[in-house]
Amino acid sequence: MRDNPFENEKSIHTDFVENMTYGDYLQLDYLLDSQKRLSNHHDEMLFIIIHQVSELWLRLIIHETKGAIEAIEQDNLRASFKMLARVSKIQSQIIHAWDVLATLTPAEYMEFRDKLGNASGFQSYQYRLVEFVLGYKTPHILKIYKKEPELYAILEDAYCKPGLYDVAIRALSRHGFAIDQAVLDRDFSKTYEKNASVEKAWMDVYRNVSVYWELYELAEKLVDIEDWFQQWRFRHMKTVERIIGHKTGTGGSSGVGYLKQVLNHYFFPELWELRSKL
Repeated sequence: MRDNPFENEKSIHTDFVENMTYGDYLQLDYLLDSQKRLSNHHDEMLFIIIHQVSELWLRLIIHETKGAIEAIEQDNLRASFKMLARVSKIQSQIIHAWDVLATLTPAEYMEFRDKLGNASGFQSYQYRLVEFVLGYKTPHILKIYKKEPELYAILEDAYCKPGLYDVAIRALSRHGFAIDQAVLDRDFSKTYEKNASVEKAWMDVYRNVSVYWELYELAEKLVDIEDWFQQWRFRHMKTVERIIGHKTGTGGSSGVGYLKQVLNHYFFPELWELRSKL
């Protein structure tokens, strides 16, 4: 007698009834009930979901970057490469999210924009956390969350800790490169500023790739992240410009003007400058 081809399927379905299901594991009831439109406009659903998805990706970026920082501090550079490569792939996904949002026209957005009140993407604490773990620290940003003690504590912790580039520079020092002590002992609550000793160290790495292969690979992973981050910033700026032009953003933000300004910031300045000098 031939086996019943549906027997295993029936068993699986029984397991779903008695044990945890796919929906249970992902908490889909909660997740899919989190799109609360404040208007009856069809396109508000797009606006909400794009930003929710982006926040989920930001959470994973923070998770992976913190893991990479810990691995680098333990001189486990190879483990950090996988995490940093994953960050770059996540960044590419967030960039493509802007392509979807860009299908929203100015006329469509105006139909529900007033419902957003003071809510603004500039208030995304996870985006600020990404900036902090990458080393970009601005005190006025931290003050924004002073009235939210739980969020403030999370942000302040990241604000005062060494960022990804700080631990990479420490790795250079541990591998025998002469890094100025002032850089190694600097106040991590301040945004990193380029330093000649750090640039020289990276130059030596790039000129002796076979000797310093892991440090070279680390440097290129950092460049990948910065490259994608700049593309994300640019795509963000162009999408905002496409939808609202140069109007003031929700929450009173300067919108396109601010987004253009931050395009000029580099997290890892020496790694970009050395390219003109090699």
